[in-house]
Amino acid sequence: MRKIKWGVLGTANIARGRTIPGMRLAENCIMEAVAGRSLEKAEAFREQFGFNKAYGSYEELLADPEVEAVYICLPNTLHKEWSIRAAKAGKHILCEKPLAPTAADIEEMFRAAEENGVLLMEAFAYLHNPLTTAVKTEIEEGAIGDVVYMESAFITSDYDLSNIRMRRETAGGALYDLGCYTTSQILWMIGEEPEDVKAFAQFSPEGVDVYTAGLLTFPGGKRGAFQCGMVLATNKDDFTDHFEIHGTEGTILADTEINMPGILHYTIKRGDRIEKKTVQAPHNYQLEVEQLGRAIAEGEELYVSHEFTLRNARTLDRILKEIGY
Repeated sequence: MRKIKWGVLGTANIARGRTIPGMRLAENCIMEAVAGRSLEKAEAFREQFGFNKAYGSYEELLADPEVEAVYICLPNTLHKEWSIRAAKAGKHILCEKPLAPTAADIEEMFRAAEENGVLLMEAFAYLHNPLTTAVKTEIEEGAIGDVVYMESAFITSDYDLSNIRMRRETAGGALYDLGCYTTSQILWMIGEEPEDVKAFAQFSPEGVDVYTAGLLTFPGGKRGAFQCGMVLATNKDDFTDHFEIHGTEGTILADTEINMPGILHYTIKRGDRIEKKTVQAPHNYQLEVEQLGRAIAEGEELYVSHEFTLRNARTLDRILKEIGY
């Protein structure tokens, strides 16, 4: 197995708490370098997580010839710039969701990757989770008949104004931070792009959506309802997320945190028959790092494809237009 030398652009909490721990578990990952806005921050990450090098600027990391792939966890509004700069530096890229604020931005990013012969994948770690795979397989094998309706919800605490999620200039708000999960989940399970989009939102005084909900209508009349919000107790790191999928012959229910490792559950109901199923999930972030590593080293197709990312981005564009963001 060839191991890929990784660099990390940014010292965000998602990197500290989720992705870097996953990288440390990944069998085909070498923790080569980390870069922050200051060398002090980067050095702290190097010491904590065991990177070989630390840089005080993103440019220095991209200039490192040893780094083959980068993980980008910068604010949403910086994803496009640094993904394109990484592509031009010849680095493969795993970039946090949402990949960019608009589908047009994302198309530019994919063009830059293709022109420079590198891979670019959106970091939707939960899509690599065995529970997601298991439910998708149940649908494809007809466990609940034909899907007619799905709903997905992701609600968290709200935050004070020091958090970039609460600022419009950093593409904050519930839809960008949380809604991209709910829409991607619906699109992943249904496997199509919606024909019609309806949505409404509640906004903060600063102009970001703190709650957004809507309905996606698909070919054949299938429907997907979503809701996302930052409306629970302030700065308490509280959340709730769940989904359910209704078919002509049954229902799949999941009330579980699908972005974490451990024993996860989902339930299939068919009339009076209830079947509870269990999935053992490893670290999702490990799985996505390993998958991109295999794509680089062995030519495996990207699990989160360009087509899927753009389908979800176009849907988000339509929702943003609906709510007036």
